[in-house]
Amino acid sequence: MCGIIGYTGHRPAIPAIVEGLRRLEYRGYDSSGVAYEEGRELRVVRAEGKLNALDQKISGLDTAGSVCGIGHTRWATHGLPVERNAHPHMDGKGRFALVHNGIIENYAELKAELMAEGETFQSETDTEVLVHVIAKGVRLTGDVRQGISWALDRVDGAYAFALLSREHPGKIWASRKASPLLMGIGTGENFLASDIPAFLLYTREVVFLDNGELAEVEAGSWRVFDVRSLEEKDKTPQHIAWDVQAARKDGYKHFMLKEIFEQPKVVRDCLAGRIQRGRVTLPELEDMPVPDRLTIVACGTSYHAGLWAKYLLEAWARIPVQVEIASEFRYRDSVFLPGDAVLTISQSGETADTLAAIRIAREAGTPILGLCNVVGSSIARESDRVVYTQAGPEISVASTKAMCSQMVLLLLMALFWGDRKKTLPTDVRERCLEALTRLPDILEAQLPALRDRAGKLSQEYADARSFFFLGRGLYFPLAMEGALKLKEISYIHAEGYAAGEMKHGSIALIDAHFPTFAMALNDELLQKVASNLQEVQARGGRVIALVNPGASLDADDPWVLPEVWGPLKSFLVLPAVQLFAYETAVYLGKDVDQPRNLAKSVTVE
Repeated sequence: MCGIIGYTGHRPAIPAIVEGLRRLEYRGYDSSGVAYEEGRELRVVRAEGKLNALDQKISGLDTAGSVCGIGHTRWATHGLPVERNAHPHMDGKGRFALVHNGIIENYAELKAELMAEGETFQSETDTEVLVHVIAKGVRLTGDVRQGISWALDRVDGAYAFALLSREHPGKIWASRKASPLLMGIGTGENFLASDIPAFLLYTREVVFLDNGELAEVEAGSWRVFDVRSLEEKDKTPQHIAWDVQAARKDGYKHFMLKEIFEQPKVVRDCLAGRIQRGRVTLPELEDMPVPDRLTIVACGTSYHAGLWAKYLLEAWARIPVQVEIASEFRYRDSVFLPGDAVLTISQSGETADTLAAIRIAREAGTPILGLCNVVGSSIARESDRVVYTQAGPEISVASTKAMCSQMVLLLLMALFWGDRKKTLPTDVRERCLEALTRLPDILEAQLPALRDRAGKLSQEYADARSFFFLGRGLYFPLAMEGALKLKEISYIHAEGYAAGEMKHGSIALIDAHFPTFAMALNDELLQKVASNLQEVQARGGRVIALVNPGASLDADDPWVLPEVWGPLKSFLVLPAVQLFAYETAVYLGKDVDQPRNLAKSVTVE
């Protein structure tokens, strides 16, 4: 969850660190802080709340002489989100300063041992315990590298951390276990961070740290060791092709709005090189047998993308598909059969529950396919095969363009496997690919009108305390996603339901103050949906309905979307529900990009 950045180099460290924190604030914004070298001492500045509070504190300080430091933006796990619990934390003698992402599960036992030895603590955090344990390790071994190794052998849980030592100016130590951490390799300067956007202004050369690795980083050099054996490891930087501009707002009021409007480009990028001579080509899957059965494992928005894909994979490729919530799947005694495969979906590639699912599948000997956005992420490295969605950096906490990219790639998989199995009718493939190539232009033309309509409707319905989102077939997962978006950023309670299921109990909630947002597009289930909506209206419920031109549906507020071919209607439904949630949140004065209690990447259980 939390965001970490470290810098050592030739430029003033604090401006680079604060800029990096600003680009990581989507990972948590309960508090923030920096530690930096000042002469032969370590200085720590921390502030409760969002990064602007830290900015104000730093503005009155002379930090220009410091060229090495670390920073942190916090999503609280242990201890209230107040200044004393903000990172960085120091040991009792001021020798070390540490920032940390993760959860130290045995921190209470370690803290009790240290207090019995006379150590005192200023916070309620597990992180302060970790820096004390490392300090003890260094005292016992006489060496920072060995001391970290000693300490981490006694720590249970997940961590990614960066550490400064008063006695070693210009040097940062860092290690990870089950939380993301990577290095940005520059010229005469190097970075450590939780995510690539933190240093994208300065370098695109990245070294991804694996679990159980320890990095020692200086301005002109870096080394990586096995944290237990302390043997040096050979690591090679990877070039990341992300556009720096993609991590900026570019005149948009919010990153979320910018990322919704980037979806036409996302579709183009996903299709580039993947349609050749009238067929889908996915080199990543060429040498992989078509699964006899596919289990899709994901969380949140990625889970909804998986549910959506199930309909196409079963219809076109005739592959039985089950879609699992990763946090449940990891604790179930799942049955794997010969010919099975597991597909994990994650924007960040670092989602803790999804990574746990990968390890379960690996133990069972089941092939693992990863679908993720971040090159070199943990899911990418731990999967047998990986397909990248190429959505570029997504900064807003509420995911938008990432789901669009996942849906495009999942649709291509269904076409690819359907072709290989010869279960996909030729005319379906031809019509789909023809429509796909036109889709980005249609999206580009429609997005301004979609936003305008969303803005008007949001003002009419912003006083609602609860919402139903209803859909059937392909639109049921999109109904769930629409409800999730509204909850995430407007804090209005909403539920996504299969429209036909509503009458089995939940229709009892319907009244004039409980509106319904329905997906009623032209398909074989339209009349069924129309009947379900009549049941809502008969009980006084108001209905917003996404419809195609010429629809005879009797909705209170019809929202007309252009007609496109078959399942591709989903790519217009998606930005419509995203924009409705966005405009509602804006109208209500909510913090769209940084909604309360949330973080972008859930890297702890």
